[in-house]
Amino acid sequence: MHLLPMTDAHFAWLLGQSGVDDAPHLPEGGIASRDILDLLRGVAAEVGGEAAWLMVVEGEAVGIVSIKKRDAQGRWDIGYGVAPEREGRGHATAAVAALKRIARAHGARGLTAETLLDSGASPSVLRRNGFVCIGQFDHPEDGMVDQWVVEWTA
Repeated sequence: MHLLPMTDAHFAWLLGQSGVDDAPHLPEGGIASRDILDLLRGVAAEVGGEAAWLMVVEGEAVGIVSIKKRDAQGRWDIGYGVAPEREGRGHATAAVAALKRIARAHGARGLTAETLLDSGASPSVLRRNGFVCIGQFDHPEDGMVDQWVVEWTA
């Protein structure tokens, strides 16, 4: 698993708006819907800096992991998704592990994530990466979600 830092040019490429030099291959059907890609592009621009990464395995982009926001405690709130054609192969688990290393190297104090109550494999991805569910809250857009956190000392 290699995390390739995404620029706006990568989002444009995924949306079919332009090409990118040395772009990885894409699975049939792509890695996310246009709506999701547009949303992630906007969030990455808002967060600024390195905020989204392509999950690349053997020259193929299989998903995206990203920072949704950075909080006042020095934690990064993250999200991730894997192409439907590539789910169930451990890619999300490996990507979150790699993002933990990047976060530590950039001085983050931990990561947070939210999962829908019926979110399939996501709770396992987070548990395998040391996250603990600290409760639930009513998200304004998604309804009830579980809140997850993993923290470390500097």
